[in-house]
Amino acid sequence: MATNNAKELKKQVAPYENSNLKASIIQIINTVLPFMALWFLAYKSLEISYLLTLVVAAVAAGFMIRIFIIFHDCTHHSFFKNRTANKVVGTLTGVLTLFPYSQWGHEHSVHHATSSNLDKRGTGDIWVMTVDEYLAAPLWQKLAYRMYRNPFVMFVLGPIYIVLFKNRFNRKGARMKERLNTYLTNVLIFGIAALLIWAIGWKAFVMVEGPIFFIAGMFGIWLFYVQHTFEDSYFEADKDWEYVKAAVEGSSYYKLPKVLQWITGNIGYHHVHHLSPRVPNYKLEEVHKNTEPLQNVPTITLSTSLTSLRFRLWDERRKQFISFKEMKALQHSSKLTAQTKPEL
Repeated sequence: MATNNAKELKKQVAPYENSNLKASIIQIINTVLPFMALWFLAYKSLEISYLLTLVVAAVAAGFMIRIFIIFHDCTHHSFFKNRTANKVVGTLTGVLTLFPYSQWGHEHSVHHATSSNLDKRGTGDIWVMTVDEYLAAPLWQKLAYRMYRNPFVMFVLGPIYIVLFKNRFNRKGARMKERLNTYLTNVLIFGIAALLIWAIGWKAFVMVEGPIFFIAGMFGIWLFYVQHTFEDSYFEADKDWEYVKAAVEGSSYYKLPKVLQWITGNIGYHHVHHLSPRVPNYKLEEVHKNTEPLQNVPTITLSTSLTSLRFRLWDERRKQFISFKEMKALQHSSKLTAQTKPEL
């Protein structure tokens, strides 16, 4: 994408980079209150059937994802114009979603600044290896990478590790304000959990909260994964990396049914979000519809997104994701070419 076109695109999006106080408050009301009501209904349904509890918990998990989108916007200071309001609401929604506001906000900002940059991977992103890196890696690293990219590990064990362990500790080098925010988040989480356990018992608490956080976590990781892992994505070395290209070509437009689009806070318009993180979630669709260049981006649907599960490695030569099976086929093909090449 030419520099002038990139500047023009950012200029077109700039008018949407402001929050609407009324819209933000309405979103809090129509998200947090239903979540609390569903949590209570899930608890009461334990008296009827645990299968019913799981159904209600699954719906509540959808609202937890929507709460996370509010939290996510707050970390970008896009949900309110006032930074203090973003921090307060962000911290409280972080308690509900079990994420520390300041710590996650820092890592996520790094993710936005380095997304699709092959020389700056490793913070706030999913572990991606190139074909050459994988082939040159020692056996232990190959095994670790294969385990990490296994769907069971990523989508089942991943939420448990991130929410229950990683999020509870400060990152190395964190400043005091960030550390204090993590401590405050943990105290509030444990305090609310203790109060609920006192009120309804530990067994009922686990039977309700467990599936809610697990389902929300599993689909949350899926959303993040599929929005950056699609066949013709964008990855470049730092010297060739461009922010706008990384946003519109390295982040997908996940076209979801309207109900799921609402539940996920329009995060399917991920290309718009990466182009301008200051656009609040309730304006992302409007930006997409009113900015023609953003309509010609990689688009995936519920059915086509499932193919991303086979993508494991980034092929720098062909500029696309490939599977381990495809990597072996390429290796075999290159060996055959080397064997049949006539000697000079």
